[in-house]
Amino acid sequence: MASDTTTLSADERIRSESLVTRLMKRPELGAIGGLVLVTVFFLVTASPAMFTPQGVMNFMTPAAQLGILGIAAAMLMIGGEFDLSIGSMIAFAGLIFGVLVVNMGLPLILAIPLTMAFAAGIGALNGVIVLRTGLPSFIVTLAFLFILRGASLVGLKLFTNGSTQLRGVREAVEGDWLAPLFSGDAFGGLFRWMAGQGWIATLRSGTPSVPGVPVEILWFVGFALIATFVLLRTPWGNWIFATGGDRNAAENSGVPVRRVKIALFMLTACAAALVAIITVIDSGSTDARRGFMKEFEAIIAAVIGGCLLTGGYGSAIGAFFGAIIFGMVTIGLTYTSFDQDWFQVFLGGMLLLAVIFNNVIRKRVTGER
Repeated sequence: MASDTTTLSADERIRSESLVTRLMKRPELGAIGGLVLVTVFFLVTASPAMFTPQGVMNFMTPAAQLGILGIAAAMLMIGGEFDLSIGSMIAFAGLIFGVLVVNMGLPLILAIPLTMAFAAGIGALNGVIVLRTGLPSFIVTLAFLFILRGASLVGLKLFTNGSTQLRGVREAVEGDWLAPLFSGDAFGGLFRWMAGQGWIATLRSGTPSVPGVPVEILWFVGFALIATFVLLRTPWGNWIFATGGDRNAAENSGVPVRRVKIALFMLTACAAALVAIITVIDSGSTDARRGFMKEFEAIIAAVIGGCLLTGGYGSAIGAFFGAIIFGMVTIGLTYTSFDQDWFQVFLGGMLLLAVIFNNVIRKRVTGER
């Protein structure tokens, strides 16, 4: 009897954990720690202008665009797969969107869903090929990286009489009631009021130095909140973690693994299409180089955010903070006296440290060897 009691008390299923242990098990711990360190670094070395409202918007804008991709990539990595085609998908979706609004003259209420549907179809195709052939998603999506990039070049030349850039998007969507949801700044009235109160700086014309919050930041925050809710509070979240953790066990438990994986590939493709739509409307044009290397940057943001390359572990909020770190480093170096070419060195170091930190912490709190 005493032996049974001892065994029961040692059972990890009923063992209580301290708050510190529970916090250390969170995958986003490394990203939060990294964000604190990077912030302190730039507080010490950068111009104070970096942390003014205008400076914050400057580094949050690229962080938001990358973060939308990074969160989707993180969810796919948690599900045990990779998508190396999302950077090329930005260029290809930009081509589709540009042709729809400029060449075909469609309003945004039609052009945006059609672009998303096209992207989702390619994402589903990626998933189907991976599942039916058994090939690693790394290889399949690497192939689509080249296919979509090449198709973007050929398509742009076809629709622009030989150019690799399609212009006229801003003029085509001007006055469309949906345009403010995908371009420009939000809360302009609030920022004008804050400028009137002297809380933020104004230009010589009297307009605020920060006209508002770029809409991509709102998409970024909203996507992070929805993704976190799905992962932590819905059956789909449980299925994603189970699928990436042990596919066979998940299938034996009734998890629709195939449906989950295909849906995640569709999500990454649609996230790339969303970034394409936002950036194309903002710049007024699209080109074949759009999204170049973004697939690797998105994976870096996800890994810094705590995702394991083996699947089954990660966090949308971690990818959120990982993208902010990326944005801070990208823009922050321009506020310092350091050579901006140190950016890639810094980023590679952050990636390596994040992987080591996540592995050490996970093994320490779980008792793995």
